[in-house]
Amino acid sequence: MLASKRLLALAVVIVAAAPAMSEELKPASTDDQLDALAKAYPDFIKGHDQTSIVWRDGSKMSAVDQAQDKSFDQLLKHASIVDQFNQSYPTGRQSEPPAVNSDPGRFRNEEFFTKMYGDCKKGEVDRNLVTITWLPKTWGKQVRVTKVNNVAARLAAVSDEIDRLPPEIKKAAYPIAGVLSCRPVADTGKMSMHSYGAAIDLNLAFSDYWFWQKHVSKIAYRNRMPAEIVDIFERHGFIWGGKWYHFDTMHFEYRPELLGLTGG
Repeated sequence: MLASKRLLALAVVIVAAAPAMSEELKPASTDDQLDALAKAYPDFIKGHDQTSIVWRDGSKMSAVDQAQDKSFDQLLKHASIVDQFNQSYPTGRQSEPPAVNSDPGRFRNEEFFTKMYGDCKKGEVDRNLVTITWLPKTWGKQVRVTKVNNVAARLAAVSDEIDRLPPEIKKAAYPIAGVLSCRPVADTGKMSMHSYGAAIDLNLAFSDYWFWQKHVSKIAYRNRMPAEIVDIFERHGFIWGGKWYHFDTMHFEYRPELLGLTGG
């Protein structure tokens, strides 16, 4: 009898918890997504309506398109602004490799980012570059980073925190492989976040990149980037390419809107 009561009590707890779990896993609405954009980039975005974002210069940009049920490849190459939120970025440390084609943050609307950071092919990015010293106590080399959205200041803060890590951990953070590079992403043809000076690649000797395995039938996940470094970047608004199925473990890019929806 006592055992039966315990089982009944357990069943009640499970049933009571189910709605809360469903609510927690519920995807963000379009309004929530556009709110996250406005909060992440307040210097540029004034607000939004149901289908568009309103820039502080008074212009509007469509946030959605007419295409439905886009394939993974279509999302990579033709993402709308809202499509950028198609997959949730998982903050914190992960116990398992990313699922197949789970690439949160790789869906980027080129028009949106060019509006904020400028077109590197026209020299518009260069005028906003400033110099910071990466790991001043350890490596001490100067790098050029965009000041737009306070990216340079945030990277400097990241650098200072990494500089205080033990030597065996922070050695993965230098020498860096680069910041600004006016080029498209290898498999999408769309401009990389490096083309805006808003991304950084760390030490190649501790890095793994899915494209180096492009001729295999199934990508085998690899990572040697210390979790302590990833934690620091995420605290300052950067997402990590090591949380992608198409992993790029040296790569960090400034995408605070994705962290804002997941409590990061």
